[in-house]
Amino acid sequence: MRLGAAQVFISDALEMNLDTILRMMTDAARKGVDLLAFPEMSLTGYNPDTLTRSDIQEETTRALDQIALRAADLDLGVIIGHAHWENDDSLLNAATVLLPDKTRYTYYKNYVTEAEAEYFESGNKALSFPYRDHRFGVIICRDQNYPELARQTCRDNVAAIFILSAHYYHPHEARWKIEKNKALPIARAVENKVYVLMANAVGSHIGLVSLGNSLIADPEGALIALADESSEVILTCDVPGSQPRPNVNN
Repeated sequence: MRLGAAQVFISDALEMNLDTILRMMTDAARKGVDLLAFPEMSLTGYNPDTLTRSDIQEETTRALDQIALRAADLDLGVIIGHAHWENDDSLLNAATVLLPDKTRYTYYKNYVTEAEAEYFESGNKALSFPYRDHRFGVIICRDQNYPELARQTCRDNVAAIFILSAHYYHPHEARWKIEKNKALPIARAVENKVYVLMANAVGSHIGLVSLGNSLIADPEGALIALADESSEVILTCDVPGSQPRPNVNN
């Protein structure tokens, strides 16, 4: 089974982010990927002007439905980061799993940052889900700092954890936090003996910058794929125990 992590630029415009996601999904299917993760908030972005629009929840729902249809057409599972409004008054940082059979799961970020806490509520549950003879876990960005959450996510014998990230900082902070944000996914892989795929954003957004370095670590902590600081790219790995599907060339 082939897993993927997409490193992408996040725009202020949901429509542009949707186009990026659909394009990368098609590319991933051609590469034979079975399950692909996008970065944190990759669909909606963080721009307050977008998140406070009166129609944004409806537009986000329509976009997720469109992604789900493409996932079914491509026979590709995807994990999409986005904002979610609960009862119109509670904003959550969400990751929605969309599987080709129309099954959906949603995880809410447990450990929001201090800056996010002004806008976002915290989730309080772990998520793992079954897909094609394996189980997979999902956490979001700062959640990687908390070993107990990763252990809870792995309690059902997961094969891999996906970390949806958007490491936006001021430029100097972005530079000195690169090694820390590579080390933590590797630590979570070693502690739980699972693959860890970290999908990070790249480029500038809301006046900050994210320096990519999306990665895949194996259960022994070896880096088997590492992205650069500026490119949109799909990293892949094959999980033992199942055969990867053939590449789609048409």
